[in-house]
Amino acid sequence: MRSPWTALTALCACFFMVMLDATVVTVAIPAVLADLGATLNEVIWVNSAYLLANTVPLLVTGRLGDRFGPKRVLVVGLVVFLAASLWCALSPTPASLIAARAVQGLGAAAMTPQTLSFISALFPPERRRAPIAVWGAVAGVATITGPVIGGLLVQHLGWPSIFFLNLPIGLAGLVLGLRLLPDPRGRRAVTFDTTGAVLAAAGLALLVFGVQNGQHFRWSPLVLACIGAGLVLLVVFAIGQRGPDRLIPRRLFADRAFGFANLVHAALGFATTAMFLPLVIYAQSVLGLDPVRSALLCLPMAAAAGAGALIAGRVRWDPRLLITSGLGLLMAGTVALAVAATPGTAPLELIPGTAVAGFGMGLVFSPLTATATTALPPDLVGAGSGVFNTARQVGGVLGSSATGVLLQVGLSVSVPKAAAEYAKFLPPRFADEFVERVSAAAAAAGEFSAGGPQVPAEWSPSIAEKVRELARAAFDLGFTNAARAALVLPVVVLVLGVIAAFGLPKAPRPARAPAAGTPVRQPAP
Repeated sequence: MRSPWTALTALCACFFMVMLDATVVTVAIPAVLADLGATLNEVIWVNSAYLLANTVPLLVTGRLGDRFGPKRVLVVGLVVFLAASLWCALSPTPASLIAARAVQGLGAAAMTPQTLSFISALFPPERRRAPIAVWGAVAGVATITGPVIGGLLVQHLGWPSIFFLNLPIGLAGLVLGLRLLPDPRGRRAVTFDTTGAVLAAAGLALLVFGVQNGQHFRWSPLVLACIGAGLVLLVVFAIGQRGPDRLIPRRLFADRAFGFANLVHAALGFATTAMFLPLVIYAQSVLGLDPVRSALLCLPMAAAAGAGALIAGRVRWDPRLLITSGLGLLMAGTVALAVAATPGTAPLELIPGTAVAGFGMGLVFSPLTATATTALPPDLVGAGSGVFNTARQVGGVLGSSATGVLLQVGLSVSVPKAAAEYAKFLPPRFADEFVERVSAAAAAAGEFSAGGPQVPAEWSPSIAEKVRELARAAFDLGFTNAARAALVLPVVVLVLGVIAAFGLPKAPRPARAPAAGTPVRQPAP
């Protein structure tokens, strides 16, 4: 075959699309609301459908690559993803867009584990640091630049353009992949764990659905039952994973470093989502930035993440040192953002924190991926890649949900407190009603407009205008305090990630040999 680096280009094109579409829709929410006449809940489901469909099948699709060959699964996933992207762009109704996003997520789930499988097939263990660094740079840059690209496209070309963008990138990746990627196959077909696949898919679907939508349904008994049932199914699934042909072979965790790497990856997914969500909302709701300008705050983070990933791939430092240093810088950047955030902060004052956080993320991706996958025997690369990517996705779901809960709780406490402070500037007869109306408007989330809460018609214009100004100031202060408090959560989770990172080896290990009698996949001649 030609240079494996040329083949890596096709893999990076596929992976870039998958990571980009996880965040690119964020800034398109107002445009979708207006153009399709969607409700806020329907737009939330546009993201949730992709997230669910992308997370749930990862364990299964990783094992499918072991059985049928990663090239076949990658190509099928890419075709499904491209068809669903066209469907998304042409969707005439919210229901159609939600269904298309779900199919798009399934295609993404088929592709993601195969990218790591191919890196293991294309490069020997001693040469994987650099390609994994490129893979990590693509992951970091695509995730962070998603809102930037989305904002620019939505503002100038409309929201369907964010899905049309996938077509040229995906078609180029498809042509390169068909021509340049080898076709690794096993000497015999891997027995597929159908029972395990059903249990894992059902358990993850129920758990992710419950966590992702718990706040929307106010943690109703039905939501809690979904979470409980999902956990039970996952426990049953874990108990049944015995034997070499299970969905998650126990040999994956014979090397405890693989288990610790997954814990760190889950913490990283949790922290990046939990940091990004309040930052973007704060930039738009408090600082008054439009979607493009708020997304541009992420450009320094994206550049720093790419630089960090490339540096991590070139230096020959202890990978554990790189990982812990990266997590530490991500913590420091998050703390800097929390300290800098005030109602009157200039947007440029946030750039140092975002740049430090981005550089830290970049340092973690490639050494963590190399540590998790380098020692895997060839017959477990697909399954290991599925587990590794599932850890990040589930961490991101939990981070998004937990941050949403904290923001809601923080608003319910901090906005009334701020309103009470600003009510002192009003005549006493207006104070109590001012606090009540501001608190109710904040609790209604999207119903709080820049004009402030509604005021009684009998109030004089001068009093009404003063009330609106004070209400805006109270909400800005209350939301800022809630966002700063929410940023404590990713810091705590990153501390746990650093602790888990100390369980990682100080140097990469050679790949373990397959168990006796286990077939080894070889590239087809």
